[in-house]
Amino acid sequence: MKKRIVVFLFTGFLLSRQKGQAQTLEKMQWFNEPEKWEIKNNTLTMSVTPQSDYWRISHYGFTVDDAPYLYTTYGGEFEAKVKLSGAYKARFDQTCLMIRTDHENYIKTGVEFVDGKLNVSSVVTHHTSDWSVITLDKLPPFIWIKVVRRLDAVEIFYSLDDKTYILSRNSFLQDNRPVTVGLMAASPDGQGFEAKFENFNVKHLPDQRRLNWLKNN
Repeated sequence: MKKRIVVFLFTGFLLSRQKGQAQTLEKMQWFNEPEKWEIKNNTLTMSVTPQSDYWRISHYGFTVDDAPYLYTTYGGEFEAKVKLSGAYKARFDQTCLMIRTDHENYIKTGVEFVDGKLNVSSVVTHHTSDWSVITLDKLPPFIWIKVVRRLDAVEIFYSLDDKTYILSRNSFLQDNRPVTVGLMAASPDGQGFEAKFENFNVKHLPDQRRLNWLKNN
């Protein structure tokens, strides 16, 4: 009987440790907090702020930095992923995973609604912004986005099933600087919409240069 109790307690301890390893949304911070949002069962839902976005200068000639962004801070190398969905309505409605060094250097990548179609979208900003999209043939109910920060680059992947991930972009991001990483949504042309972020997780990756050094020394 005592052995069973010990095994039960130990199993409970392991489960609690595993749960503790997941990213805790409640401990993350807001930048441009929206009026309405909720965190429940590791899921963030929000009413996206109308006419909000992140963009700097190029093509359009304006700079905006006012969309809601729930974030945490990481140094070094990591992998982050999240399941995105939303009741997209207006042109450029978007849900994204974002990595941000400061107001002039950030990457936002996720889903963007343009001309009635969903696009896997990436905006990379280093003083000025650029934009790349992959148009999807269908309107899937959700999309998984994964980013991998290694050395001075970020690899961006998307998936429709959290099994097969497709590389959509490889972008520069200065290494050896802490960044914020988290969940953002924007409605540049619209009056907002309901956005959902599920199963957000950040996994630490050992520093690649250090691994190479250890291998050779």
